[in-house]
Amino acid sequence: MNGPSAPTVVIFPVDPYVIRNSLAVTGLVFAGAVPIGPGRRSKDGGSGVRAASPPFHISDRMVLPSASVQSKQSTSAEETEASVLAMDYANRTPGENADVEAKPAAEEIESKPDQGPIVDENWLAAEKRLTRKLDFTLVPMCWILYVFNYLDRNNIAQARLYDFEEDLGLVGNQFNVVVSILNVSYLLTQIPSNLILTRTRPSLYIPLWTCLWSIISATTAAARSYQHLIAIRFLLGIAEAPFFPGVVYLLSSWYPRKYLARRTAALYSGLILATAFAGPLAAGVLSGIGNARGIQAWRWLFIVEGAASFFVGLVAFILLPDFPGMKTGMARWLLTDMEQKVAIERMVLDKVSQPPAEAGAIAGLKLAVQDPNTWIFSLMLLANHSAYGFINFFPTIVQGFNLSGRTLTLILTAPPYILAAICALVTAWSSDKQSERGFHISVPQLIACIGFVISAATLNGTARYIAAFFYASGCMSSNALVFTWAAGSLNQTPEKRAAATAIINVISQFGNIYSPYFFPAKDGPRYLMAFLLMLSFSLLSVVTCAVVKFRLRKANKEMLAAGTYVKLFTL
Repeated sequence: MNGPSAPTVVIFPVDPYVIRNSLAVTGLVFAGAVPIGPGRRSKDGGSGVRAASPPFHISDRMVLPSASVQSKQSTSAEETEASVLAMDYANRTPGENADVEAKPAAEEIESKPDQGPIVDENWLAAEKRLTRKLDFTLVPMCWILYVFNYLDRNNIAQARLYDFEEDLGLVGNQFNVVVSILNVSYLLTQIPSNLILTRTRPSLYIPLWTCLWSIISATTAAARSYQHLIAIRFLLGIAEAPFFPGVVYLLSSWYPRKYLARRTAALYSGLILATAFAGPLAAGVLSGIGNARGIQAWRWLFIVEGAASFFVGLVAFILLPDFPGMKTGMARWLLTDMEQKVAIERMVLDKVSQPPAEAGAIAGLKLAVQDPNTWIFSLMLLANHSAYGFINFFPTIVQGFNLSGRTLTLILTAPPYILAAICALVTAWSSDKQSERGFHISVPQLIACIGFVISAATLNGTARYIAAFFYASGCMSSNALVFTWAAGSLNQTPEKRAAATAIINVISQFGNIYSPYFFPAKDGPRYLMAFLLMLSFSLLSVVTCAVVKFRLRKANKEMLAAGTYVKLFTL
């Protein structure tokens, strides 16, 4: 067959465990046993072996084609083809590969899911530039959006301390219903929204919803009754639902697993710091503006924070990218062609070695639903969300310590969350460094248990405030890693990853629906039942971590036992 054939990908692994065989591989290349490019001849003048792909260069885990990748968000068909071809060498039997590789011990590979150094300096430099650009645009933009996403959803907790219930005539558990109704519409919208996101442009889709939720949140200032609040909060849940699963999916589309935990934790720190400074910010607005122009102070809180989030939504149209390969959004003015190419290649390389699957949104949804790990991760995150049921009632809990007045109470809500943000980032850094997820989720949850036990055991205000540092840091440190672990383990296709992360987040919202009822007014200020329930859910999270870790370890051993050269699950 003369002339270059249609470009396909011939990929070979490069791994630290087989570096000792690199000279042998090099020898095979020059001997003609390994393809050396279309129309090329070996040095001895022979015809050599014609390759089915253009010239290649070596990347961090495999040999990558130097041909340009189509400018399109990695469609399932293309990604599946690349993934299958990437495993072509790997899927030979051990006997076929005996001349070029020695199979490492199962336990040795199992602890190192990210295999192999980058040996192509140009590729490495491009990846560093790409990562740096994303770190200074995508991550900060998502972080700021998440801060306002939380503020617009939960400023009702601060308003409660400033005659919110009295002005609107709320009685009994009506405040609890107002808090939880948002999560009903929130969970109903997330799965279809994330599937739509895979077929649209995130740089337009996410900012549009941001502007919409900011307008709806600001209209809370116009509420005059319990019924008005129910309607506004229900609509707010619909408008806010696309954001969090959407940006988690967007981050997991740009960052490989070895980078993802830190970026997801950085995103999640937006919620933690918003929680920390929601109180002081509200105190400034409520005491500074007061009842200006005859409008109650709590109404000004919704107006000011809604206007700020609308402005941030406009900025997001400029700074958010679309998917790798799409030269729209931020990428059209910030990323070079080489960086776009690297963005696609490194995500293909990072995929766990799983069988190819049918493309499409419905097929991806089926894959996610049929995977037991989707439901175990869902239970894990449900337990986490239930364990931090204190989040909407923390100002009320702190007020029960009788440490200060209203303004100082709001200020005192900040320090536990500031520590929680620091712990979350340190935990994520350690998780990425060690390529481990399970223990980095379960250990913080056990620390949270210490705080819950102290709070349940005493009414001493100082002891309970110290306990808040334990349970806030423990719960917040582990939460982001659940999404990171799930996104890296349920990525057989982009649609499966989108559907799975949405399902997991939807199921977790049930925790936000029922956890407000942990805190009936009659149980204050001790809230014994609440702290015992949150303790139980933290322990459930630890159990689910152990189950997932066991299942993924078993899957890794089965892949290794099959004699294939594979990309393993992160444990």
